[in-house]
Amino acid sequence: MCVLRILIPHRNGYNVCMQPKKDIMSLLRIASLLWAAYLGVSAVIDYSLKSPGLTEMYIYIGDGAITLLFFGISFWPWVQKRLGRIFLPVMILLICALPVVVNQIALRYLFSGPLPAPGTLLASVAPFLLIALILIAWQYGWRWVLVFSLGVAFLNIILLVVFYPYKQEPFSAGLFVILNQVVIFIIVGFFINVVVGWLNIERRELQEANLKLSNYSKTLEDLAVSRERSRIAQELHDTLSHTLSGVSVQLETMKAYWDFEPSTARKILDRSLAATRSGLEETRRVLMALRAKPLEELGLSEAIRKLSEEAAAHAGIKLELRIASRLSPVSQDIEQILYRVAQEAIANSIKHAGAACLTVALQMEGDRLMLSVEDDGKGFDPASAVHGQHFGLLGMRERALAASGKLDIISLQGKGTVVRLTI
Repeated sequence: MCVLRILIPHRNGYNVCMQPKKDIMSLLRIASLLWAAYLGVSAVIDYSLKSPGLTEMYIYIGDGAITLLFFGISFWPWVQKRLGRIFLPVMILLICALPVVVNQIALRYLFSGPLPAPGTLLASVAPFLLIALILIAWQYGWRWVLVFSLGVAFLNIILLVVFYPYKQEPFSAGLFVILNQVVIFIIVGFFINVVVGWLNIERRELQEANLKLSNYSKTLEDLAVSRERSRIAQELHDTLSHTLSGVSVQLETMKAYWDFEPSTARKILDRSLAATRSGLEETRRVLMALRAKPLEELGLSEAIRKLSEEAAAHAGIKLELRIASRLSPVSQDIEQILYRVAQEAIANSIKHAGAACLTVALQMEGDRLMLSVEDDGKGFDPASAVHGQHFGLLGMRERALAASGKLDIISLQGKGTVVRLTI
């Protein structure tokens, strides 16, 4: 797309910005339509109140032809493409020159009678000059507005001197009209240029804000990727790590029974194979959907119930369940977090606590959901565990933080452990 320069205010002057050429065409098209409407209304008023003379008719026809010319150019891509970067300067030159030639120069040679008053001729040209002024103020800045206004005034003074006697009433009236015109042009051009400058400053600030927003979005995306990687690591720890740990213990036990009680060893082997298949399937599910299979099949309450019962049965410890039959609906992410925290807490109680009794509770407390895993094992020091390589505890804390929940780990040596998550 072709572009043209536009000047925007800056502390040290004007900076150059790029403006699409199609905006220039739209402005030229709208200005042509407005000027055509003005000519039409003026003609209706003139013909209703009086009978215009030949000079007035000539002005209407000439201005109408100029208006149609510019309106047609605004729809003629060939002219725009042919002129390229000089398209706008050529249009401004034509907008200024054609009305002057038609209404102020040719008129004097085509009609031998008395000429219209200078104010009338200047008024017929002024709307075209105003269109040129708008284009200059919009595209080229304040200095060119001043040059244009003074240049138009100088040209009108030359025409006034050539065609009207000096020190007569038409001359002095024309000079007064020219003075008014140049003052109006300077004031209008200045304010247009200031407004355009403000708009371009706002546009630049908006672009900078969009760039900052884009960078912020990229930062959030990187953070989300980092969190997702951490979550995947937690998922693999909760599935593959637990499975391999359990299989390792079972294989050690099977090795001890292999020579003395082959039948018991075979049973342990069967359980190991079953655990391996279950862990493999669960790991695949994690990698594909990162969502625990029991949650999809059973729902949160039944999934935690089944998890607790299977873990207690394998470990041969007593289990007490306090799971509410009805829970407030929560999102899948919250269900996943509750299930994984319960899985980690139960696994820690069985593997490390040496507990004889396990209590798992999932209940509503007001508008909050509370998960509690309690054992009567040997306990530990939570403060020292935080600084060690205890990835399970770290994972539970990260999950609680992700759910904007509160995780409490209460444990004393020889007094058991309580893991409580409230969301």
